[in-house]
Amino acid sequence: MAKFIVLVGDGMADYPIQELGMRTPLEAARTPNMDFIVQNGCLGQAKTIPDKMIPASDVANLSILGYDPKKYYSGRGPLEAANLGIELEEDDVAFRCNLITAAGDILLDYSAGHIKSLEAHTLIKFIDQKLGNNKVRFFPGVSYRHLLLIKRGAELKLQNLKCWAPHDIAGQSIKRHLPQGDNADMLTKLMFDSREILGLHEINQVRLDLKENPANMIWLWGQGVKPNMPKFADKFGLSGSVISAVDLIKGLGRILGLEVINVPGATGYYDTNYEGKALAAVNSLKKNDFVFVHIEAPDEAGHNGDLREKLTAIERFDQLIVGSLLEYLKNKDDFRIMVLPDHATPLSLKTHTPEAIPFAIYGKNIPKNNFLNYSEKEAQKSQTYFENGYQLMEYFINLRT
Repeated sequence: MAKFIVLVGDGMADYPIQELGMRTPLEAARTPNMDFIVQNGCLGQAKTIPDKMIPASDVANLSILGYDPKKYYSGRGPLEAANLGIELEEDDVAFRCNLITAAGDILLDYSAGHIKSLEAHTLIKFIDQKLGNNKVRFFPGVSYRHLLLIKRGAELKLQNLKCWAPHDIAGQSIKRHLPQGDNADMLTKLMFDSREILGLHEINQVRLDLKENPANMIWLWGQGVKPNMPKFADKFGLSGSVISAVDLIKGLGRILGLEVINVPGATGYYDTNYEGKALAAVNSLKKNDFVFVHIEAPDEAGHNGDLREKLTAIERFDQLIVGSLLEYLKNKDDFRIMVLPDHATPLSLKTHTPEAIPFAIYGKNIPKNNFLNYSEKEAQKSQTYFENGYQLMEYFINLRT
């Protein structure tokens, strides 16, 4: 049975950078394994963010997995809820709930110093005790990423509610980016009430003593309702698994009926367990036909504007993820492997952008299109282009030559 492997380096794509001689991090990094895939397969571009949609990871990864975001996207919060085992009723609304660092009117740090999960869980449970009730509940996730569930929340009128992703407004005014629209006052009150409660918590007092950013406020965004999507196996005829550190990707996998594999030491940050994820992917392929491996580190480096860490994350992804899977496939011939980012996260902007991303596919019946390296610039020369990014998965799995 053929094996299909998708390897996503979140936010790898970027813009030319003066420090790199006007090369992008993908051009400057050492990526022999991704280059091998290009040299022996197909390089192209895909637009994973439809026009007029926010260039977010949930939208982009939905596209990569073969689902039209315009048809199936219902918000980020419900995807994360799925991985936390929270069953949404039809009229429930789920929000992503970040722990952030606020300083005066400035959103200083969207991740509260990438707070560890153990500390974060204590703070979220404390918030739930103080602010939760039979309608409003807070649930702990991973690091700074958590969830707010509003039961019977249909009256929020989501189509009129605007919330900002905190990683897009780091260093900017809090008051200018508070929720706007119907019932926004309810959300704003929760956010400001949390600031009064968290600022005095002993965990944050210790963090301040250690000169670490305190998790002194929650930030609500990514609202949505229960999604309705066909299972991956029904759509593509493959059993499979998802390997990621973040609830968003794992929740999406659960909703699509894919096995979610939890890897010890997978942090969703620079220090994630690359080797463990690669090993988990190899073991999954022994029983499954499809595996989707997601690495968050390049995206985090992009949001932090950290060139060195982005280069390092790309090189580790190439060596420890792509290289390990190619080694596993070395003596096999009935497979296809694809590498790509979900979107660009340019260091100069510290946020996501919607342009088409480069992808490379290698394996059985994949025609070569004669490119030498994996980069944005090379992919722009290719004639292989998907205006609707969700069609890429169909091409990847079902291409016949």
